[in-house]
Amino acid sequence: MAVDEVRYGEFVAVRRHGDGGAVAELVLDRPKAMNAVSTEMARSIGAACAALAADASVRVVVLSSTHERAFCVGADLKERNSFSDAELVRQRPTTRGAYGGVLELPMPTVAAVHGFALGGGFELALACDVIVADETAVVGLPEVSVGVIPGGGGTQLLPRRVGAARAAELIFTARRVEAAEALSLGLVDSVAPAGEDRAQALELAAAMAANSPVGLRAAKRALRLGHGMDLAAGLEIEDAAWRTVAFSGDRAEGVAAFNEKRKPNWPGE
Repeated sequence: MAVDEVRYGEFVAVRRHGDGGAVAELVLDRPKAMNAVSTEMARSIGAACAALAADASVRVVVLSSTHERAFCVGADLKERNSFSDAELVRQRPTTRGAYGGVLELPMPTVAAVHGFALGGGFELALACDVIVADETAVVGLPEVSVGVIPGGGGTQLLPRRVGAARAAELIFTARRVEAAEALSLGLVDSVAPAGEDRAQALELAAAMAANSPVGLRAAKRALRLGHGMDLAAGLEIEDAAWRTVAFSGDRAEGVAAFNEKRKPNWPGE
């Protein structure tokens, strides 16, 4: 059960779940536009992410949406088409701030995807560490079909998930991929029954949040920074992350709880 909700503008909410609100749910809430990301919505996503990143009590974030038929259909093309070239350039940092805000969250993130997750909508999911989809999910990066490219991280994040050749095929064809194939290709990590994506994502997040908050953040940092580096460089990053937790209060509590056969009471430091 959610313990509280904070609104960021009209279209974004953050709900807290679990013991002490350890799981935060970042909710896309623009149902009349199928959660298309307008300038205002992008600004709100960025603001919500900045607040979450600064909150040490948040252990895991779930990215969800309120629209029944769509997680997010990407950029608000109606708004975009009204911009002059100069206005489009001015809007770009705001858009990048939204996608970058999700990507740079220091704690584990889980996307709960159903219905259409296309273009920037799928890029928001790709910015998360784990993607839980339901059977209705349809994902893809169709930007080249309207004369642009995936500009919310898609050209960089998709190859890291599925490999360069598969990412090229998906981006160059602009094709949409339904849930079963998306799972087989590694575009999503699990497929739930229709309507169960959010529940399963929150359940997964709760399992993650039971672990050390210091350990979770350090492990994510090592995973993210080490990806793509040669093994020796990656191991140095891992060692640096290990040093941040080896002498922490969480480590002391974890060892004590293990020896005493009890549930840890993480200090989070």
